[in-house]
Amino acid sequence: MAMHMLKDKLISRFIAYAQVNTQSNGASASCPSTPGQLVLARMLADELRSLGLAEVVVDENGYVMATLPSNLPAGQAVPVVGLIAHLDTATEITGEGVRPRVIETYEGGDIQLDEAGAVVLKPAEFPELDGYIGQTLIVTDGSTLLGADDKAGIAEIMTALEVLMAHPEIPHGKVRIAVTPDEEIGRGADKFDVKAFGADFAYTIDGGPLGELQYENFNAATVRVVIHGRNAHPGSAKGKMVNSVKLAMEFNRYLPEAEAPEYTDGRDGFFHLHACRGEAERTELVYLIREFDRVQYEERKELLLSAAADFRSKYGESVLTMQIRDSYANMLEAIQPVFGIVELARKAMEQTGIQPRIQPIRGGTDGARLSFMGLPTPNLFAGGENMHSRYEYVSADVMVKAVEMLIELVQLSVTEDLRAQAK
Repeated sequence: MAMHMLKDKLISRFIAYAQVNTQSNGASASCPSTPGQLVLARMLADELRSLGLAEVVVDENGYVMATLPSNLPAGQAVPVVGLIAHLDTATEITGEGVRPRVIETYEGGDIQLDEAGAVVLKPAEFPELDGYIGQTLIVTDGSTLLGADDKAGIAEIMTALEVLMAHPEIPHGKVRIAVTPDEEIGRGADKFDVKAFGADFAYTIDGGPLGELQYENFNAATVRVVIHGRNAHPGSAKGKMVNSVKLAMEFNRYLPEAEAPEYTDGRDGFFHLHACRGEAERTELVYLIREFDRVQYEERKELLLSAAADFRSKYGESVLTMQIRDSYANMLEAIQPVFGIVELARKAMEQTGIQPRIQPIRGGTDGARLSFMGLPTPNLFAGGENMHSRYEYVSADVMVKAVEMLIELVQLSVTEDLRAQAK
């Protein structure tokens, strides 16, 4: 398929997916957490069937699975490769009424996103834009996110499948496809049936710019601290009021100020005060702990426990409760024994003219949890920039490269037998 045809297919698919509101909701106990995710899941299942894929299923939780059957001679043993993306979009900004706009050839300079000119995508603020001069960009209208995270990944997988179905001369083994709900709220792997999926290893197509290849991520925990005070009328509060909001401010000072997200990058870990809700009687603090190194991760938890113990000794045992919940672990521990699957992705990129950008994920993906569930799953680029914001954009040219890379990846898996490594 010619490059311009690939680009047109990708743009058309992506815009159709982006216009379905699939923003997840962490306050919902259902799965998927929002009805729009099921709408898109069923759309994708219908599209997979129309492409001719086998074993297409979509369950009541919004998990879509399908099979691209092997076209190799019977009996030729090669690993089963999985390709995974997610349905939902981020919670930070609305996904309702997404209206993508295509800039056929970006010539540089500022991009006005909204009609009023209040939301402008500027190279001065987003210098990565200068690297996209001459490319086709898809941007927002300034009022919503775009949804390239991860609808670009879905569009790339679907387009790669269309190419492979149309070109049976391209050799490939069995490929399994999955699209999951609620990744953005950390639940994407909750109901993922690894055994039913049946892949030896997989890749999430959920990364950022061209060439991203990621097999490390944070160890992560969520910490909920509740501080109890005692309210009283402020006019007669002397000796009676214990203001929990002020106590919470004091507790937060136990944590090193320089070890917060706004001061860290690369392999730095951090404590993030994610939320603070309170009044004089009761205040709740929600912290996120992030750290690549397992030992340092445990030390961060110990620091918080020590701070809580010191706080209780000062103000009484009942003043503070703390709950620490592990969210996900660094997938590197699960990837190292099967590192050949990383080398396979690296080679697929290099053979399609892409310079791999190997760096840790300062976050988490479905692949982090799936890797510890028995399905080693590194993360590959999907092309999005400024994700989770109204300034989000994606290059259709990068999406084309992602399709080329995926096709090369499944071809290479035929010649490089990784089955033994991936078990």
